[in-house]
Amino acid sequence: MRNTRAAAVIGALSLFAAACGGSTDTGSGRTADGGTFTFAIRADPGALDPAMAVLSVTNSVLSFAYDTLVYYGPDGKIVPGLAEKWDVKPDAVTFTLRKDVTCSDGSPLTPSDVAGSVNHITDPATKSPLNGVTVPVGMKAEADDAAGTVTLSTPKPFSFILENAPQIFVVCGKGAKDRSVLARGTSGSGPYTLTEAAPSDHYTFQVRKDYVWGPGGATTKESGQPDKIVLKVVPNEQTAANLLISGDINGAVIYGADRARLEATPGIGKLVISAGNGQFFYHQGEDRPAKDPAVRKALTQAVNLKELAGISSSGTGRPATGLVLDPRPCPGDSVTGHVPAFDEAAASAALDAAGWKAGPDGVRVKDGRKLTLRLLYGTTKGAGVQAAAEYLAAAWKKAGADVTLNGVIDTKLSESLTATQDWDVVWLPIGVTLPTQLEGFLSGPAAPEGANFAHLANDRYQKLVTEAVGKPGEEGCKLWLESESALFEDADLVPVVEDTVLVATKNAKFDLVAGSVAPTTIRMTEAG
Repeated sequence: MRNTRAAAVIGALSLFAAACGGSTDTGSGRTADGGTFTFAIRADPGALDPAMAVLSVTNSVLSFAYDTLVYYGPDGKIVPGLAEKWDVKPDAVTFTLRKDVTCSDGSPLTPSDVAGSVNHITDPATKSPLNGVTVPVGMKAEADDAAGTVTLSTPKPFSFILENAPQIFVVCGKGAKDRSVLARGTSGSGPYTLTEAAPSDHYTFQVRKDYVWGPGGATTKESGQPDKIVLKVVPNEQTAANLLISGDINGAVIYGADRARLEATPGIGKLVISAGNGQFFYHQGEDRPAKDPAVRKALTQAVNLKELAGISSSGTGRPATGLVLDPRPCPGDSVTGHVPAFDEAAASAALDAAGWKAGPDGVRVKDGRKLTLRLLYGTTKGAGVQAAAEYLAAAWKKAGADVTLNGVIDTKLSESLTATQDWDVVWLPIGVTLPTQLEGFLSGPAAPEGANFAHLANDRYQKLVTEAVGKPGEEGCKLWLESESALFEDADLVPVVEDTVLVATKNAKFDLVAGSVAPTTIRMTEAG
């Protein structure tokens, strides 16, 4: 198995993630035709409408049923998908579609279907969280069904206009006409069709034997391609590890303590990959204490981030060097020297200077209001994240804050971020492979109207991004890296550690693309 580059949200809010890897093949290596491939997913994907999908687990599920115009190949280069060729200009890219593609209901895929998928996302009435993230702000799609082409254009030059295309799932057939069917069903041209959805338990897909338009011309006719896919919801990692060892599932991604057990188990394929940053954000809404940059910086100084990195990753992480996953279009280190350093005395003095004075119970007070922090985090990423939340709470309580921990499942986390907004600090990995994919999360309209869930308003970040977006190559990359550093210097978000995960397999092999199993690469193998 290898994990190849694709593009943007690992964690609760992860569209896509990528890293380099190697083989995890187990068993004899000989393929076994047909059969069922069962993979553990950590949470229920929720609603399945591609226009509303920001959770990594949702996008992983959707990748079995939907295609994109182009894909990233093993070498990181763009390869054909629904489009057989394309013409790129600074502010537009025109795709010529294959003529043999059909939707799962048998209807032919048309350029209008592609254009409709893009324009549905950008329609303000849709309130898609992908607008301005995976689909650039102001992008329009125009179809020419007679010519078999679709053109995606932006109001001004956009440096990664082609590289965004692998992120946009294309809806066709009945789902294009009635999107209500997409809540618990699929309507795409992908290699598999959803046949059963049992929320919080499993999702079953059946192979499409006529599928020949996969990434780079991949098909479902290769030896070892499974007839059926079962994505089994297994929130508990120990359970997932046990199921893998017993052979009841063929693959799982493991974050925590069970990694060591699986790594020592014969017959288990193993690959360690990057999984995005462990990091936290401060809510900067008008009524929040972290609206004040002095408070954000002080709270950051109150935490030993090196210790926190080891705790949150259970000792398996690497130093964070930026917000974009490898292989990056803009290599460099935007973190080192730009995050407020650990200094408890300085943190205390800064909070005093900001008007937050210690009360009789030790909790700081300003204008009669206590310094309270509601710390939100996801519970599906292993014991390390829980321990990290407890460590942060202890550090901030020592600094004079009243901290409440709120651990929730991924779907509830998404709701809290985008709708209820009932948090002050959130531990939230965001894995992207293009810096443009961060802009909608880190600037612009605040939730619930936009994707800017933390209500960030960093003028320097926005200025640098505005300059960078229209400049390709090294000139633009320098600005992109500076824009990330601007966020860290203001403690808008705090990168703690680059997490890694173990992808473990048994009696199967596959490639990872965008942090998800690439359906056409799955091969069942005979037991050794």
